[in-house]
Amino acid sequence: MTRRIALTLLVLTTVLLVLAVVPLGVLMTARERVSFRDDQQAATRVIAAAAEEHLSDHRSATAMRKELSAAAEAGDCAAAYDASARLVASTECTAAQGEEARELVDRVLAGHEPEPPEMEGRLLSAEPAGDVRRPAGAVVLARSAAPRDARIAAIWGWSAGIGLLGLAASVLLSVRLARWVSRPLSTLDSAAQRLGEGALGERAVVDGGPPEVRRLAATFNTMAGRTEALVHGHRAVIADVSHQLRTPLAALRLRLDVLAAGAEGETAEELAAAQGEIARLSRLVDGLLAVARAEQATPRPVAVRVDEVVAERVDAWSPVAEERDVLLTTPPGSALTVSLGSGHLEQILDNLIANALDAVPDGGSVTVAHRAAGRFARVRVRDDGPGMDAGTKAVAFHRFGNPEARGTGLGLAIVHRLVTVNGGTVDLEDTAGGGLTVVLDLPLWPRGEHGRRAASVPEDGA
Repeated sequence: MTRRIALTLLVLTTVLLVLAVVPLGVLMTARERVSFRDDQQAATRVIAAAAEEHLSDHRSATAMRKELSAAAEAGDCAAAYDASARLVASTECTAAQGEEARELVDRVLAGHEPEPPEMEGRLLSAEPAGDVRRPAGAVVLARSAAPRDARIAAIWGWSAGIGLLGLAASVLLSVRLARWVSRPLSTLDSAAQRLGEGALGERAVVDGGPPEVRRLAATFNTMAGRTEALVHGHRAVIADVSHQLRTPLAALRLRLDVLAAGAEGETAEELAAAQGEIARLSRLVDGLLAVARAEQATPRPVAVRVDEVVAERVDAWSPVAEERDVLLTTPPGSALTVSLGSGHLEQILDNLIANALDAVPDGGSVTVAHRAAGRFARVRVRDDGPGMDAGTKAVAFHRFGNPEARGTGLGLAIVHRLVTVNGGTVDLEDTAGGGLTVVLDLPLWPRGEHGRRAASVPEDGA
């Protein structure tokens, strides 16, 4: 943002300076040229007036020669011609006696007003001596254009200097203005990003920038404070519920165990059924707590090796699969690194493998495979169990979406939350030949960003 604001103001200032300085320089240059030509023509008229007294009134040529000498002392070249275009008098400089000068004399004697030409760095001017229609002669004066060019160069030099100073001031002011506006916004953006990553204690700085930005930062801090209070309150409620439910359930289970130890017959069967219900209720409480934790989790992205985690979880569940006479395998796959919260992939695979082992009958198989799929790593957990119909698959990711599930019916809800909160997707497909395949698309870890992203994540982001 700083660069865009600075460039915009710089371009605007440059355009304004060009529109102001260039026309002014052109105008001053034109005025300098006109002033130089007028001064030259005035000097020529003075000599022409003295030459008229000599050529028309037949007076002494002293005044004319005096004016010619004055012109020579000023650095000009001048020459006086009679009505026949013959040279009458001139300075020692011959610049006013060349071919161009004689052409000017002919035009002046013919009653025309010629445009003064420039020859070899000198500007020529001609004036009639006497009446313009019937002149008694003509005077040509050649003056060096170097002083005029030097003044014009000075005009453009000063204009360029003023423009550059204005441009430098504009750059300085635009950069300071852009930083004044963008720096608090960048700080606010970083604070919002860290808050989104789970740093609930993050707050924005409100003592810099325009009033609107400061109000925005204050509003953000208010929102962050309320969010922190709500999340902490939610976590406190979950902790209280966990304690309040688990303690009486554990006490009730112990009492049932004591009663079942001395029971016989139908009483023993009823107590065993009650113990089963207590165990199912305990699992249900644990599942609800797991879903609640998953729903409020805001992960810190870390680099996770899919192949290593898959191999580890397959090894961990292999004894359970062997006990149930189920073949649990993972084919070789490429080394892929994904961006997930710490421990999330393990929890996802544990839920999926546990569900698959519960669904597959004895002698069945469960396969966990992975491969690259564009910007994602695709993980498939495939089983050859009974599968799901279309209606069950549509609500499988909801809490208690599958009423026929053997477990709590919360495993896929946890999986869905953990995958989507990390920017991935999860879908259910039918396995060829019968069964269910869970397809996970997990975002790959950007190359070259491990150190940078890890450093930008707060320690308490989870």
